[in-house]
Amino acid sequence: MTTIDEKHGTVFAGRYRLERKLGSGGMADVWLAEDQELGRNVAIKMLHERYAGDTQFVERFRREATHAAGLSHPNVVSIFDRGMAEGSYYIVMEYVEGRTLKELIVTRGPCPVPVAISYVRQVLAALRYAHRNGIVHRDIKPHNVLVDHEGRVKVADFGIARAGSSQMTEAGSIIGTAQYLSPEQARGAPVDESSDLYSTGILLYELLTGELPFTGETPVEIAMKHLSQVPPAPSTIRSEVPRDLDLVVLRALAKEPADRYRSAKEMDRDLELVGRGEPVGDETEAAATMVLRGETTALTTATPVPVGLGGGERYRSYEGEVRTGRPLWPWLLALGLVIALGIGGFLVYDDVRDRIDANEPIAVDNYTGITEERAVALIEGDDFDHRVVRRPNGDVPPQQVYEQDPEPGTRLPKGSLITVFVSTGKPKVSVPFVQGKSRDTAVAELTQRGLEADVIEVNSPRQSGVVIAQAPRAGTVLVSGSSVRINVSKGPRPIAVPSVIGSSYELATAQLQAAGFTVGRVDVESNQPAGEVVAQNPPGNSTATRGTSVTLSVSQGPTTVPVPGVAFQTVADARATLRAAGFRVAVERQETDDETLEGIVISQDPREGTEADPKTLVTITVGTFVPPPDVTEPPTETEPPPTTEPDETLPVP
Repeated sequence: MTTIDEKHGTVFAGRYRLERKLGSGGMADVWLAEDQELGRNVAIKMLHERYAGDTQFVERFRREATHAAGLSHPNVVSIFDRGMAEGSYYIVMEYVEGRTLKELIVTRGPCPVPVAISYVRQVLAALRYAHRNGIVHRDIKPHNVLVDHEGRVKVADFGIARAGSSQMTEAGSIIGTAQYLSPEQARGAPVDESSDLYSTGILLYELLTGELPFTGETPVEIAMKHLSQVPPAPSTIRSEVPRDLDLVVLRALAKEPADRYRSAKEMDRDLELVGRGEPVGDETEAAATMVLRGETTALTTATPVPVGLGGGERYRSYEGEVRTGRPLWPWLLALGLVIALGIGGFLVYDDVRDRIDANEPIAVDNYTGITEERAVALIEGDDFDHRVVRRPNGDVPPQQVYEQDPEPGTRLPKGSLITVFVSTGKPKVSVPFVQGKSRDTAVAELTQRGLEADVIEVNSPRQSGVVIAQAPRAGTVLVSGSSVRINVSKGPRPIAVPSVIGSSYELATAQLQAAGFTVGRVDVESNQPAGEVVAQNPPGNSTATRGTSVTLSVSQGPTTVPVPGVAFQTVADARATLRAAGFRVAVERQETDDETLEGIVISQDPREGTEADPKTLVTITVGTFVPPPDVTEPPTETEPPPTTEPDETLPVP
């Protein structure tokens, strides 16, 4: 046998990793597990291995999954999956992270009155939905009611629920939990919706007082009290319980179904009135008064009632003088009822056994892989009842059966219910609205819905990577797997970048801005004249989107330049040449007897080709013609030294 420690951390049914055991009951264990396919926590209820071969237990377990799976309500624990694995049946259900009402009562005591009303109204909402679908729970108790951290209530455990006219009763026994049984369940009589309302009244009583109205040492003793004793009003145990809430509880605990609330909606309406501080109706007050007096509308019927269980004698001691000592008649009454129940149970059991023997169970055939019409015909031909559940299934053609419950080979009595699941084809989904969202987000949302994203990139003034259009439009219903086109912006359309190398910075800036670009400047060393664009990024004649910044590299001017040669030029031409190269000019005069050198540059300093910084002073020597002296004339005084003629037009350094 597999132990708890061995199961911990194992993968169950090929999909669910078992984390820890949440609880255990007489029929099944409940585990917290991780659904590895969907990445969520679930609760798995596993039928004990010793019951896997018991047809009655398996049917009860299967019926719980069937009933709960058919109920989709926020106050009912959802069923996700079911099946058989590792020799036992299992149900996968919603994991409610919270505690049962029983745990809250045990750990915290009586519940605040407004909270108790809120909890029970949510239970009634679940019952109202179940009753409307023909399902009677038959085991409402705080152990089966879960409360999450937000105060949301969910009803669980439909294991002994009754659907429609099915009679899943155990011959000679009482189904349910003794402390929460309705009187008709204690008698083994048929139950209806009012039986759930009686159990809900017990639940409300326990929430308000922290106690049960009927207790005893054995289930039979407790059942007898349900049949014969008057419950004390909750306010006698807890004074802050309002009188009208007493009336609601007592009406729900009427012995006869006819004296109780007729529906969960009716009981919920009274609780709503109490929650608002308003009085309940006269009908509820009258019914509660009858309960306190031990009266019932059924007393006038012709049904024989055992002595001590009917009439005004039933609860006369409640009104009269209290006597000391314990009278003998209650014990005789209890013994008589036990004997009567035993005889009745034996007769019922004997009758059931005869019917079972006359209707031997037969094996269920395989109805999958065929059309719905053919499957229904075969089921009826095998003397079973059928139920058809139609669901989308992308792997199976429409109108074809893809699953059945119970599985083929299961032996069931004739007339049992066979459920077949019929494909309606691929599931249909609604297209989500993804315009304005990022590409990755849009693709993820479509994939999550079961749709394929057809991404088309287009130029747009919108930001790059944003969805600007979709087809079909949001809200359109498509078959799962269909394609949805989404247009994703890749930014504005690119344009040609003008080439401005060689232009002045001012001219280049004007040209680029006119084309729709912004301009950035970087000054660099270059042999080109200062202020001239020597490079650009992006380069000229490439493409870029409008608004892109073009960085221009602008020359700071050369660091050295070669000195041009101006020898044998006129002084005017020499000046012009040197100034054009960025140099300053100084002129020196030197006498010469060569008339052809008059006003001509004889030499320069620095000499031609010398590398020099711009604005360096270049001195040019210009000839001045002086005729040779006459030999007859007396010698003149020593000639004066040559003079330097300043260049009046030199630029200021």
